[in-house]
Order: sequence, then C-alpha cells, then structure tokens
Amino acid sequence: MKMKQEEKHSAGNAANGGVKNPRSRVEVWIEAMRLRTLPASAAGVLAGVAVAMQRGHFDWLPALLCLLFALAAQIGSNFANEYYDYRDGLDKPGREGFRRGVTEGDITPQAMQRAMAIAFGIAALVGCSLIYWGGWWLVLAGIFILIGALSYSAGPFPLSRNALGEIAVVVFYGLIPVGFTFYLQTGYFSYADFLAGLAFGLLSANILIVNNYRDHDDDKAVNKLTTAVVFGRKTVAWAYLVNGFLAILLTANLWISAGTVWLVFPTLYLLAHICLWRYIKANEGHKLNPALGMTAFLMLLLSVALVVVSIPMAL
Repeated sequence: MKMKQEEKHSAGNAANGGVKNPRSRVEVWIEAMRLRTLPASAAGVLAGVAVAMQRGHFDWLPALLCLLFALAAQIGSNFANEYYDYRDGLDKPGREGFRRGVTEGDITPQAMQRAMAIAFGIAALVGCSLIYWGGWWLVLAGIFILIGALSYSAGPFPLSRNALGEIAVVVFYGLIPVGFTFYLQTGYFSYADFLAGLAFGLLSANILIVNNYRDHDDDKAVNKLTTAVVFGRKTVAWAYLVNGFLAILLTANLWISAGTVWLVFPTLYLLAHICLWRYIKANEGHKLNPALGMTAFLMLLLSVALVVVSIPMAL
C-alpha cells in the first residue's frame, strides 16, 4: 500500500511538470486546513454560547475549550478528507476547487497522515479537559465525534461519497457543537439549543452544498456520489436557498427574545444570502470559490451577532 501511494504521488508530481511548487510550506498547510470553512465550527460554538447566555449562563473557559476542540476536530477532518480522497483516487491535479496539497505533490501522503493524527490528538486532549465540567460520559461523546470525523471520508461507507455529507454536517457542525457548548455552560440540554443546532447545521451544510455544486463534474467523473451528483445542481442550489430561510426561522425566537430591534441582523443575513444564491446559480467552476468562503463568513457573522445581542441577558 505504501509503494502504491508513493507511485500515485509521483504521478501527481509528473502531472505538474515535475517542477516543485514554489509556494512556502506554510501556505501549503494553510490551504490544507481549509481556513475558509473553519467558521462552520466556530459559529456552532458561538451559537451554543448565545443560547446559554439567553438562559443566564456564561463561563468563558469551557466555551474557549469547546472552540479549540471544534477547530482541531474540523482541521483533522479536513486533513482526513484530503488524504482519503487522494488515496482512493477521487482527486486529480488541476481540479476546480481549492488546491489539494497531496494530490498536487505539495504534501506527501505520510505527512498528511501525521498531521491528521496530530490534529485529532489535540482535539482529544482538549476534549478530555472538558470532563471537569461535563463528566466522564463526554469520553463517549468524543469517541463518537472522532468516528464521525473519519467516517465522513473513510471506512466501508464514506458519508461524503454516498450523498450523506450534508446530513453529517448538520449533526457534527450544528447539533453537536451547539448542544454540547450549551450543556457545558448550563449543565443540561434544551429544546432551544436543539433548534439553534439544527439552524446552524443547515447553514454549515450550505458550505458543503457550494463545494459539491462547484465540483459536480469532477465528482461525477470519478463516481463520487455527492448530493449534487445524485440530485443535480438545480436541486441543491434551491436547497441552499431554503436552508438559509429555515435557519432564520428556527432561530427567530432567539432574536425576538433579545429584542425585536435585533431582527435587523437576520434580515441583513437573508438579503446577503439571496445575493449569494443568485451568484452561485450564475457561475461555475473556480468562480464559486469566493461564494464558498462568503457562505462560511456570513454564517460566522450571524453567530457573532447572536452572541452580542444575547450578552445583556447573561449579565
């Protein structure tokens, strides 16, 4: 298996003309982390903090640790996705999306494996520190999250290759970070944090929808069954629009509880969301990369706004 990987990696270098990429190692690894998508993890944690604040609770240390755990776990998942897609021949040089370091020969498969292990190791260490606030049962939750992060791209039934990626994202980037952050602030779960988790899960799924919409042709060519491949670009584009409206509807009570004047924030979000949807429908290929980053950024801004308007309720 190791020899096979090295042969494929050499082929990737050959596809680049055998010339070493001039970019620095820092740039290569930053690209592999997919910083444009990390707001998905941060937004889920911030939403959990906001819901807790509206219940009169806030503890900055477990909130910070939840954020570090979520970011490390997502980076590890991104590394795993890149490595396993490369190993299974699902990526090719010159793809429409952001540059894949292993496929393009910038990063060796062995280095990516080590980076994946380090990221998940950091997530595990941070997660263990949360036992102080949440109890030992969090170990089981951590194991479940790790399995989920790996099963997205690996295992006998990779979720991302069987049109289940968006569902996995709703769970692992919405329900789990919002719910567990809320729990570690308050000591209990609630209906409010479930709705907020579902809302931010749908917004996170929109990031993946843009990714799959952009990569439709590349994925179809290697029989990678994303939702865009299975249901078509038109359907997932409409799903993108609907998800944004559903998310605002699910969090409406949180904005109203903070004060009806603050409905200006979700209104502005929806206006930007509609503009992005129109842009996505009108473009394809690498022109969709800015839409992916902006989808994540708007989601982060919405979560920050929700925290800000909820602060008075925690004082």
